[in-house]
Amino acid sequence: MKLRGEKDLLIIIPAHNEEKNIGAVLENLKSSGVDEFADVLVINDASADNTAFIVDKMGFEHVTNVFNLGYGSTIQLGYKYAIRRKYKYVIQMDSDGQHDVCNIRPIYEELKRPDENGCLPDIVLGARYMEGSSEFKVSLAKSIAYSFFRFCIKLTTGREIHDPTTGLQGLSARAVLFYSKFGNFDNNFPDANMLIQMILLNYNIREIPAVMHVRQFATSMFSGLKPIEYMFKMTFSISKVVFDIKVRHKTNKYDEVYYI
Repeated sequence: MKLRGEKDLLIIIPAHNEEKNIGAVLENLKSSGVDEFADVLVINDASADNTAFIVDKMGFEHVTNVFNLGYGSTIQLGYKYAIRRKYKYVIQMDSDGQHDVCNIRPIYEELKRPDENGCLPDIVLGARYMEGSSEFKVSLAKSIAYSFFRFCIKLTTGREIHDPTTGLQGLSARAVLFYSKFGNFDNNFPDANMLIQMILLNYNIREIPAVMHVRQFATSMFSGLKPIEYMFKMTFSISKVVFDIKVRHKTNKYDEVYYI
């Protein structure tokens, strides 16, 4: 794999059996000019279709997992790649076409924008349910699950997060380093549980409006009543996160170890 050049932003795109979607996503990245200020890494999670062939044919950097690791572990692999190559920022987006490439630049700019106290964000969430976001309709089951996750975040951290399950996120090197370490990132479904963890560990999290689309091909892994089942699984994960931080006093011991 090649080393990065002068670009300080890496875009991570996890992909599993997305041959019908990944080509359009990558073509949109090319046509939008994103590759002028960012490197792109596609992580092919042992796809059984032509995902890897399409990515390779289009000339994008990619890593292929020999075995299917799942979404969380695949994303974490991207974090490790970013740390090894000393990127200052990472933006993760899905390969199914739901995340419009027009979101990349605003998230990148937000990562570099200090607040009124001079503090930079560690995580910038591209949110679907804010003023200025595009209209995005979800099923009743998903709506119930999202409302529950918002409640959990508010209850445990006091923060209001509009879109607790967004996969469109920008991260600073500090957040990427923490996530890259063993035991700091959910290797199955990192979602509201990880937001709660990072807020409780005093990471700076912001949300900005995002443009998103309903996927055109294949079926979401959270279709039907699966969001309700997922809601119960996430409850246990959230409980563990809160216990680890508030009872076992888990801290971020990597703050001062990474320098750009």
